[in-house]
Amino acid sequence: MTASILFEDELRIPYGIDSLAAFRQWAFSDAFPDAGRIDYVDRSIEVDSSPDNLFYHSAPKTELGAVIRFRLKATRVGHVFIDNTRVSCPDIDLSVEPDVVVVSHTAIESGRVRLISAAAGKPGSYLEIEGPPDLVVEVVSPSSVAKDTRRLRKAYFDAGVEEYWLADARGTELRFEILVRGEAEFVAAPVDGEGFQASRVLAARYRFKRATGPGGLWEYELTERL
Repeated sequence: MTASILFEDELRIPYGIDSLAAFRQWAFSDAFPDAGRIDYVDRSIEVDSSPDNLFYHSAPKTELGAVIRFRLKATRVGHVFIDNTRVSCPDIDLSVEPDVVVVSHTAIESGRVRLISAAAGKPGSYLEIEGPPDLVVEVVSPSSVAKDTRRLRKAYFDAGVEEYWLADARGTELRFEILVRGEAEFVAAPVDGEGFQASRVLAARYRFKRATGPGGLWEYELTERL
């Protein structure tokens, strides 16, 4: 019997990861890789082991996360997590590590979201979010285009995520969408005459732009209006 599957000569996936429960158990074991992003989407393990591009992925993600953090600090309505935050939604066989995650106090208090601690964890020590976050942000990379724009877009909606922000900085023009819940799928929030889109979760409007800075390198700015 096959003991494991070796991916790209580095990542070893144990044989028998055939359910969300098995994936979650592996994800918090010592055998789970420290590098790369590994998600479980619709009963499939999806691996992205490529490093983040500094100015097409890391920089826009940092700007988005920072502005969201300041908004939540001002309103005190919830928490924001950037990178390496495991989110699992058992109802739809989903376990992912989004670029940015927002969870409101209301979601936790109502039980819509549960904070999962390690088996031997200290009080207040949590490793995973179970249930749909209020807001998820994904920044598209060359290896995640179909995943971010199609598979995760559908999965996050089916899970009950309230709002999905999608940014794509790979091309000559920066693309940014705030997607809100419609009747059957996410729909794009209207863009006003100044390029702002409204976020229901953060109760503010946002415009995302970039310009070349010193050395000809991209600098990103997420502008907020109340």
